[in-house]
Amino acid sequence: MKARIPNATWGGVLALGLLLLCCWSGEASAQGLPKISLQVEEAKRGGDAAVSLQIIFMLTILSLAPSILIMMTSFTRIVVVLSFLRTAIGTQQMPPNQLLIGLSLFLTFFIMAPVLERVNNEAIQPLIEDQIPYKEALDKGMEPMREFMMKQTRQKDMALFIRLARVHQPRNRSEIPNSVLIPSFIISELRTAFQIGFILFIPFLVIDLVVASILLSMGMMMLPPIMVSLPFKILLFVLVDGWNLIVQSLVKSFH
Repeated sequence: MKARIPNATWGGVLALGLLLLCCWSGEASAQGLPKISLQVEEAKRGGDAAVSLQIIFMLTILSLAPSILIMMTSFTRIVVVLSFLRTAIGTQQMPPNQLLIGLSLFLTFFIMAPVLERVNNEAIQPLIEDQIPYKEALDKGMEPMREFMMKQTRQKDMALFIRLARVHQPRNRSEIPNSVLIPSFIISELRTAFQIGFILFIPFLVIDLVVASILLSMGMMMLPPIMVSLPFKILLFVLVDGWNLIVQSLVKSFH
């Protein structure tokens, strides 16, 4: 049987809700509620339009911050290598994507800490203290990032985008535009990550071949070799302290 709530009870709950709403409205009226408004008006001076454009520019930068973090730091190489590692072991969704991305982010912050510290000391803090304009702060903040990307970028990839962009051959590194440097850095990172991924696949591939050969010689063709080799691959990875080796190799690959 379903219990029925009397109408009087519903009426009491409704009355109590109205009483609380009235009390809250009275207190809010006494204290004063903040007023939030968004107005679009015609700019009367050039400075008003400039401030509006600066706000739009900052909002655009904030919306692109995740892409900047991924494409201009060590995140790309780390997350690709960890994905290759999971595929090589054959654990499918273990570790989960959230864990791999979180580990990649923390390793990225660890590797990029000296670069970010330079950006903070040379650009952000002087800008906050009104010592330099924001344009100069942007140039000074970009310089440590450019140095980091230059060290990890291959000359062949750089030459490719210089040729595709049809720009004059730069005489030094400072003349290379960011529109050429950033994509060159990205494909260099992908190439390095794929090289590391190939090396990761070799020991696990050997285990798969050995297990498949043993099962075939025993006539157990109905048993998937991956089910038998998976525990051995996990055991091998644990015995050699795989996570320690992978993280150590990734961090040292940027120095």
